[in-house]
Amino acid sequence: MTNRVNLGRSKRWVIKIGSALITNEGKGLDIVAIRSWAEQMSQLRNAGKELLLVSSGAVAEGMTRMGIRRRPHALHELQAAAALGQMGLIQHFESCFQHHDIHTAQVLLTHDDLSNRQRYLNARSTLRTLLRMGAIPIINENDTVATDEIRFGDNDTLAALVANLVEADALIILTDQHGLYDKDPRQNQDAELISEANAADPTILAMAGSGGALGRGGMRTKITAAQRAARSGAATLIASGRAQNVLLEIARGTEIGTLLSPKTEKLAARKQWLAGHLVVRGSLQLDQGASRALSHLGVSLLAVGVTGVKGRFNRGDMVSCLSPDGVEIARGLVNYSADEARRIKGKASHEIENTLGYVDEPELIHRDNLVLL
Repeated sequence: MTNRVNLGRSKRWVIKIGSALITNEGKGLDIVAIRSWAEQMSQLRNAGKELLLVSSGAVAEGMTRMGIRRRPHALHELQAAAALGQMGLIQHFESCFQHHDIHTAQVLLTHDDLSNRQRYLNARSTLRTLLRMGAIPIINENDTVATDEIRFGDNDTLAALVANLVEADALIILTDQHGLYDKDPRQNQDAELISEANAADPTILAMAGSGGALGRGGMRTKITAAQRAARSGAATLIASGRAQNVLLEIARGTEIGTLLSPKTEKLAARKQWLAGHLVVRGSLQLDQGASRALSHLGVSLLAVGVTGVKGRFNRGDMVSCLSPDGVEIARGLVNYSADEARRIKGKASHEIENTLGYVDEPELIHRDNLVLL
């Protein structure tokens, strides 16, 4: 299981902050708290961490702007609240991070964006590029158009999917509770905080209560999010966002909140997730050099090592990689469609742009999206 020191030292974090925290229990954006989180994230970013922020609060902030206390049920009212609130939310985060000379980028996603394989790879490429640039992506559900997400979704789930997407080391969920208790602390004074557990432990779901009036998620969605994040090997820490310097304390390995560890190591979990996630849509025939490199060196698959392309597939689909004698040696998410792959097979990476007129990725399949069989 992951320990707190290793989690604190890990490089890539997805940080999720809940509605109750962001809006100070519905009283309006908590500017002081936002400033504090931004300052802490700036220190972590300057220390070399790669951070992605999933921020709730757009609907809640929109409700405040409209003078509404109870979360609307009508879909058009929820969409209007999200559109109004998103402006203030991003404006304040951007202002706080600019004070520390750190750029932010607004990214609006739906669950559909992460289930469609082409959109998945596009989002992954964009987020990884932003991290390389030193920016902090601020991610939210695109509530104004994503009707299913407003009815059924929550940002805990979105944060877990983002953790899967970017192969994060840790998912940090900041909430208005100190962590997971063995019973609801709002109704039981003898409730005890669970310090550590395995994310796959089925008993921890029974300990989780329901959500509050402002957010869509409760502790159950946070446990489910931890289980989702664990599929690609990320550990989850659930802690109070009101604790002083909470993010810095987590980085120091301080025993704070509830740590939910994945059952499987990160690399193995990622490969298992890929192997069982998709139906194979086509195949790539490899030459001897590419076949050997994939099997023994753990490298990405380049177009130059491909001799044949079979099937009809799109960017983001799962394809088989076949050795020269036709044996399947690997599977992976392909960066180009079948037609594009046929045009660039056998060509060096620097020739892709001249051949297609554009280049999405230098690899046909990146090693992070490749599983050996």
